[in-house]
Amino acid sequence: MHVAAFTELTGPNGVTIIEQPAPDPGPEEAIIDVEACAINRHDLWILEGDSVMIDSDDLPFVSGLDVAGTVQAVGPGVTAVEPGDAVVLCPNKTCGTCRFCREGPENHCASYSLYHGGLAEQARVRADRLVVLPPSVETTTAAALPTAYMTAYHMLERANVSPTDTVFIPGVTGGVGVACVQLAKILGLETIGTSSSAAKLDRLEALGLDHAIRGTDPATLRRAVQEITTPDAVLNHLGGAYTELGVDLLSRGGRMVICGRTAGSRSEISVPDLFLGHKRIIGSTMGTQTELERLVSLVERETLHPEIEAFYSLEETALAFTTMQNRENVGKLVVTP
Repeated sequence: MHVAAFTELTGPNGVTIIEQPAPDPGPEEAIIDVEACAINRHDLWILEGDSVMIDSDDLPFVSGLDVAGTVQAVGPGVTAVEPGDAVVLCPNKTCGTCRFCREGPENHCASYSLYHGGLAEQARVRADRLVVLPPSVETTTAAALPTAYMTAYHMLERANVSPTDTVFIPGVTGGVGVACVQLAKILGLETIGTSSSAAKLDRLEALGLDHAIRGTDPATLRRAVQEITTPDAVLNHLGGAYTELGVDLLSRGGRMVICGRTAGSRSEISVPDLFLGHKRIIGSTMGTQTELERLVSLVERETLHPEIEAFYSLEETALAFTTMQNRENVGKLVVTP
C-alpha cells in the first residue's frame, strides 16, 4: 500500500510517498480502508521536528490521527464492527485499566497518547476505538471531527458554560477556533474571536461568530474586547501571551481553558488577579470517545456542519501541510487516499 511518510523532519518537503506492506489485523484490531484523514497542527509539529514524540530514529514515520473509512477486515475477538461498516476513529490511546479509563474521563489516563498512521491507504486500529457512522454521515465529513471538534467540545464542557454566556476565542480561524465558534453557536453562546486576516474573519462571521476583532497584539485586543463585554470564559488554543490576556479579560469567577501552545509554551499571569477575581485556568487535552459519538450525532441531525477548507489526494499531502504552515486555511484540510 502507499503511505505519505515523513522521511525528514524538515517541514512539508519531508513528506515522501512510499510503499509499505499492507497490514493484517491482530486480536481486537480492525483494518480500515482509509477514505479520509484530516491533518492537524500536531502532525505539522512532528513534521517540522518540533515534537518530543518523534525524532529521526523513528523515520519513516506515518502520521495522521483523524481517520475515517470502511472496515476491510477484523481480527479475533472483534464484535463491535464488521467488514463493510463506515467508521471514524477516536484517536485516543489509553491503558484501559487505570481509574480514569474505568471511571472516566478517559483522556485523563496517565498513559494517554494518540494514534498515528492515517496518512495511508489502509490503517490498523483498535476496533473498540471505532465509531460506526450513520448512513447520512460521509466519511470525508467525519474525518474532520476527531481532533479539532473533540477538543473544542471538551473545552466547552470544561469551561462549564451556560446559554447567554460570552466566550472569547483568540486565534479563532484555526481548526479548533472554528470548531469552538460552531459549537458555541449551537449552545447559544455569544462569541468574540480574533485573527490577523479580515477575509478569514468574514468567513467566521458567516459561521456564527458574533464579534470579530482584527489583530494579534494582546494590548490592542484587550481594549477591543473590553469595549464589547467581559467574557465569562476564554477558549485558548494559543498559549503564550494570550494566557495573560485571557486572565486579564475574564469576568469575576470566569474560566479559561487551555489546550495548546501555538503562540508559545510559557506564559505570565497576575497571581493576585487570579485569586482575587476567583478566576480559573483549566488544562484540556482532546476529548472522549463519547464526545466524538455526540459530535457524529450532531452531524447526523444536520445541527453541525464541519468546516472543511479543501481535500487533497495522498500524493498532495505535502501541499496540504504547506497550506497549513502558511496559515492559508479556515477549517480542516483533509487527505483522501
